[in-house]
Amino acid sequence: MTSVARVPCTIVTGFLGSGKTTLIRHVLANANGRRLAVIVNEFGDVGIDGEILKGCGNENCSDENIVELANGCLCCTVADEFVPALDEILAHEPQVDHIVIETSGLALPKPLVQAFHWPAIKNRVTVDGVVAVVDGAALADGQVSADLEALSAQRAADDALDHDDPIEEVFEDQVACADLVVLNKRDLLDTDGLARAMKTVTGTLPRGIGVVTVSEGKVDATALLGLGIGAEDDIQNRMTHHNNEEDHDHDDFDTFVVPIAEVADPAAITERIADLAEAHDVLRVKGFAAVTGKPMRLLIQAVGPRVTHYFDRPWGQTENRQGKVVVIGLKGLDRDAVAKSLAG
Repeated sequence: MTSVARVPCTIVTGFLGSGKTTLIRHVLANANGRRLAVIVNEFGDVGIDGEILKGCGNENCSDENIVELANGCLCCTVADEFVPALDEILAHEPQVDHIVIETSGLALPKPLVQAFHWPAIKNRVTVDGVVAVVDGAALADGQVSADLEALSAQRAADDALDHDDPIEEVFEDQVACADLVVLNKRDLLDTDGLARAMKTVTGTLPRGIGVVTVSEGKVDATALLGLGIGAEDDIQNRMTHHNNEEDHDHDDFDTFVVPIAEVADPAAITERIADLAEAHDVLRVKGFAAVTGKPMRLLIQAVGPRVTHYFDRPWGQTENRQGKVVVIGLKGLDRDAVAKSLAG
């Protein structure tokens, strides 16, 4: 009987705002003939990351090739979410050459890697490698994400939090499970900053794995895909904080969607978002807005007070020009105050 080759999957993990979606968008646009499919998992009620990927202007960004799972953490819902998504992708004709899985910023990749031993999938796919994307600019400032001032204040006020920080544990567990670390945002670092960021990463690495530095997520697809690790068979070497826990939760975070009215000036909405991060415990904002008189959709992404925006694609003729953003912050975030701030 002829055996069927298993389809390789690359798991891309990384903390909030590290640049996972930007990196995957670049890989899709520079696939070099590979037939790629993407499973996108994110918190929130709207698939913002999937929409970003579909706007990359390449045939690999078609609706058929991108499966969005926007209802919770994929590593917590393997049977209900992950297996059906794989079934959908593996049914494509012609068959895809490689699957890229973007986990949510809060996800622990190890349970997902372990799921590749499930009878329903173990003979069909394999983990080509786990890639952890880290925010070089944040690491240079001594943080795992760009704006954790509120968390730092809590640590300073309560000594009990010094060695029990769930956000830092998420970061460390993502790196501990990786086969390759991509240190992103190199363009924001000077020589000393790069050295500080690299020291943090290498000090976290539990074993000898490669670290590459990139700007704006522009990593060569040949360096990212085709690692050939078979990570599911190496799971015992990926020691994490949650090795002895059957379940985990994300009670330290809150996420919700805020509608955005049409804006006259892109600078005005980005300024409001920057002010929002300063006034509230907001870690991440990403989404879209319609700009008066402009046929293009404005893509907005913010990590703490650092906000970027650009026009990514035209609005469809029958598409509702309704902006919306996903807001991710620390638990207890005042949703009404955030929505009011965004409304201007």
